[in-house]
Formats: sequence, C-alpha cells, structure tokens
Amino acid sequence: MAAWFRFITKERSGVWLAAGGGILALSLLGFGAWYWWDASQSAGRIALFDASRLAQEAASPQGTPAQRDATLKALGDALARYPRSTAAPEAAYSLGNLHYQARSFEAARMAYQASLKAGARGSLAQLNRLGIGYAWEGQREHVAALAAYEELLGKLGPSDFLYEDVLLATARAQELLKRRSQALETYQRHLAAFPRSRRAEEVRARLASLEGL
Repeated sequence: MAAWFRFITKERSGVWLAAGGGILALSLLGFGAWYWWDASQSAGRIALFDASRLAQEAASPQGTPAQRDATLKALGDALARYPRSTAAPEAAYSLGNLHYQARSFEAARMAYQASLKAGARGSLAQLNRLGIGYAWEGQREHVAALAAYEELLGKLGPSDFLYEDVLLATARAQELLKRRSQALETYQRHLAAFPRSRRAEEVRARLASLEGL
C-alpha cells in the first residue's frame, strides 16, 4: 500500500510539473505575443502619426505639389505596412483629403472608405462619410453624392458640428439633379436651423433663385 501511494504521488508530481511547465510556456508565449503586438502598435502609431503630420503640412496653403506627392507615398506605404494600427483611421482620412486636393476623387473616396473600414468612429466617421459624398460630387456622380449626404444627414441633428455643411451639400446635390422642390425644402430647413449663419444670405439667394423658376 505504501509503495502504491509513493507511485501515485510520484505520478501526480510528474503531472503537476508537466502542467506547470505547460502553463509557464503558454504564459511566456502570451507575453511574447502581447509584447510583439504592443511594439507593432507603437511602431505603427509613430509611422502613421509622422505621415499624417506631413499630410497636414502638404495640405496647407504653403504645401507644394512635390510635397503632396511625397506625402501621398509616405502615407500609402505606412498604411500598407500597418493596416491594423489604431492610428490607421485618421491616417486614411488624411490620405483621402490629399487625394481630394489633387482632384483624384476616386482615390479619395477609396481612402475615406478605408478609414471607415479601419474603425473610424464619431466625428471622424462623419467626416469620412461627408468626404465620400464630396468625392462622388467631384466625379459628377450626383445621385451617389446625394445618397451619401442623405444617409449622413439621417444620423445628425442641429447640434452636430457637420449638420449645416451636410444640409447645404444635400441642397446643392438636389439642385444639380434638378429636384427643385426638395432643394427648396432643404434650404428652408437650413434657415430654420441656422437663421444667423454666415451663409444665411447665400441660402436666401438660392431660395429666391429657385422660387423664381
């Protein structure tokens, strides 16, 4: 009996040692994976932050076409290398703005969509959706532009910072599509929400023009 007990104890000790070794190995593996992920995220954030900063400089009035082209490449390369970085949504949005400034409207739209796909949230997501509408409009795809504006407008209220811009973009697209009654209603909606806006006079002029048709 004593021999049997020593045998069982020895076997269990071996099992516990093996289990302990396995847990230690898994812990080290998990730590290594976490360390690699954290290092990758840090490197990605730095690279994308630097590229986004260059994009802001290139998009400024002092930016040159050569500077913009170099920044487009830097941003594109950084996004290709770190597509899952937490900084990717903002970097993709900056890339879209640069393409839009260069009148590469399809590339701009794809970048805005990439920003949304990468996880853009809140105000950044709204800016991307507005950018998609602008890009469609730049391509003279007014039906698609209006659809983008109306979809975004349905997510906003008068207190949202983009509400006025989206209202005016919606009315403009309706005018371009010769949807007079819809454009009139949208302009009137703007004046009701923003009677003291610096763009109110422009809106009243558009209303007068449409009412005179």
